Amino acid sequence: MTVLVALCLGIVEGLTEFIPVSSTGHMILTAKLMGIDEQSDLLKTFEVVIQLGAILAIAVVYREKILRMLGLAPKTMRKGNAPKKQLNLLHLVLGMTPALLTAFIAKDYIKELFSAETVLLALIAGGLFMWFAEWKGNQRSSLSNTLDDITYKQAFIIGLYQIVSVLWPGFSRSGSTIAGGMLSRVSYRAAADFSFIMAIPIMLAASGYELLQNYKQFDWHAIGFFGLGFIVSFMVAYVVVVFFLKHIQSITLKHFAIYRFLLAALFWFFVMR
Repeated sequence: MTVLVALCLGIVEGLTEFIPVSSTGHMILTAKLMGIDEQSDLLKTFEVVIQLGAILAIAVVYREKILRMLGLAPKTMRKGNAPKKQLNLLHLVLGMTPALLTAFIAKDYIKELFSAETVLLALIAGGLFMWFAEWKGNQRSSLSNTLDDITYKQAFIIGLYQIVSVLWPGFSRSGSTIAGGMLSRVSYRAAADFSFIMAIPIMLAASGYELLQNYKQFDWHAIGFFGLGFIVSFMVAYVVVVFFLKHIQSITLKHFAIYRFLLAALFWFFVMR
């Protein structure tokens, strides 16, 4: 594990964690390209660390909303008329419970699917699902146009869609939740916001579990390697999320689907064959 590896994997994680292209899939494909053992305990621990960097980026971007949800917002954030409906912790619990239960029950099965072949198929299947969700969503008006409009039922349905990404590495957690939200008549922007915020507790839970399983990988020789990846992942993820939210109306699910199809085709013809 070198500085170059830490930089490359940190950049890949930051670029792909929150947009609907599958960070897990990209990490698996990148590891294969770089000749790294995908099942290495050190690599698994490193991936957890850089995921924490990406989580921190999301927490910074949505800090005001998170503080309000937790009832910790300072007085300067409480001015003005608060909306009658607000996203709260129950929305997150309903959205994350299906995925966490599935991950816990099927954890051994899921690990067996971590391969480049599985990822390529998931990239195509996820792209088709996202394309369909956007087409279907554009045919109907949204019932929930903002994050605070999302109902408990919609939050739970989005959580059910998320199960597919848990069971199929490369399908994309954000892709399944955003597409699932649009199929549940949540606007594209609101579905993206909910996907990003819901990622924080889900990834913290998953990362915490993995760290407990692989804590022995932390030693003084690896601290610099882990630290560099964490910082790079945080910085890149922050820029990507801010850019995506700013240009969300012009960067649709269809564009991400096309990227997924091209990546799967290029990787298959030039690497796998």
